[in-house]
Amino acid sequence: MTDLKLVPRLAGPREWAALVVLVLVVMLLAIDGTVLYLAVPSLTADLSPTSTEVLWIGDIYAFVLAGLLITMGNVADRIGRKRLLLIGSATFGAASVLAAFAPNAEALIAARALLGVAGATLMPSTLSIVRSMFVDRTQRTRAIALWSVGATAGAALGPLVGGILLENFWWGSVFLINVPIMVLALIGGWFLLPESRGTAAHRIDLASSALSILAIVPLVYAVKRWIGSGPDLLVLLAAMLGLLAGWAFLRRQKRLTVPLLDVSLFRIPAFAGAVGANALAIFAFLGLLFFFSQYLQMVRGFGPLHAGLAELPATLASIAVIAVIGFLVVRLGAGRSIGAGLGLGALGLSGIGATAPFASYWGLGVSLAVLGLGIGIAMTLTTDAVVSTVPKERSGAAAAIAETGYELGGALGIAVLGSLQAAMYRSHLELPQDLSEGERAAVNESLASAMTTVKDSAVLTAARDAFASAMQMTSFIAAILLLVAAAIAWRVIPSTPTKKVQHDAA
Repeated sequence: MTDLKLVPRLAGPREWAALVVLVLVVMLLAIDGTVLYLAVPSLTADLSPTSTEVLWIGDIYAFVLAGLLITMGNVADRIGRKRLLLIGSATFGAASVLAAFAPNAEALIAARALLGVAGATLMPSTLSIVRSMFVDRTQRTRAIALWSVGATAGAALGPLVGGILLENFWWGSVFLINVPIMVLALIGGWFLLPESRGTAAHRIDLASSALSILAIVPLVYAVKRWIGSGPDLLVLLAAMLGLLAGWAFLRRQKRLTVPLLDVSLFRIPAFAGAVGANALAIFAFLGLLFFFSQYLQMVRGFGPLHAGLAELPATLASIAVIAVIGFLVVRLGAGRSIGAGLGLGALGLSGIGATAPFASYWGLGVSLAVLGLGIGIAMTLTTDAVVSTVPKERSGAAAAIAETGYELGGALGIAVLGSLQAAMYRSHLELPQDLSEGERAAVNESLASAMTTVKDSAVLTAARDAFASAMQMTSFIAAILLLVAAAIAWRVIPSTPTKKVQHDAA
């Protein structure tokens, strides 16, 4: 006779309805990371930020979120994941209102940072609750796939949402849209989500939390400043502070009985490979979206809605992953499927770089679809691989690391590729000698600044050409990074083809 206690409980309609709430939350967080891209021209005209402030507006959200994810994962274990998710939802809605009505660039950066704090309370809770609700292996894999598609599709959907809003409202509307969605998440979460906690009741190591932030933010700032304005003393000091804090953080984790970040997990090659591939995939994807949305508006002349629709192929392709993911895993196994997905992503990025000079949009559209499909495959399978390559009792720590890699990869993609794009834009500029110093400074600052300051059509054409050339080169560089990630995944993540998915039963 079969021992029924050994057969996992199958999730029912309540759990699947609760999953809808969790996917809605994670999709909104992903949308919020990219929805602002199309608003850069309009908020530049309204708030007059510098090019550095534009980058901080874009990436401070992800920096703060990445720095606090592991800490908030520990908080969720202590006070309850559902409780923290509801607190975070309310805070996220309030911070969205502050961002929408920010009177200047500094206030907007501060509001975006607060959004990152709130987002950090939400991300760890969503995946942990998914794991607690879906005990059966087959259902859990499907649920994690839907969660991953929500994150990837949300990032790709952000420009379209932004385009629809900006076509009819001012730039602050891209934040106000968060409020009704978070109200729905609060109501749905209150009635549908189960409460769950971690098994270990331990205090949160605040020193480790502070060190993790001190390691991330100064290093990224050093990279941004170095690429944007060249090496100087401030770059050196920021890099040294970040490296020193990172060294102290890792050293402290090894001494703690219950570390904030379980660095020993990286001794598992498949785990380390999956995290690295995941981070590089989102690095290239979000880094591209940040400047590609500006390219469509300021170089191609698309309106916000038109630009959002132009990026729709990436969104649809990332959603279509659900239809092909099972076939790929059965045929190739996880590692080779991830490698193939990243290879497709590299092909899509190369296609964008190659077809950008053509007047027709179709080359860009096909390339975006290839990119979205490849990144969607990679993101879905790396998330599942990260969680499944470690012992069950350490899956919570693995999930926190996966989410941190996702957010940090996205933040670094915006910072590094965005800064590289800005540097190459300046290097490709060919301006007339008789241009005034004020106009020359505006053009060198950014294309958005040039379009709000300079009236000479020849100068604006030169600035647009420089931006387009820089976008092409940055796309090729991002493609090379994805090929590196593909090789890592192909080599270190197990690729035994799966004949069929079985339940976790004795």
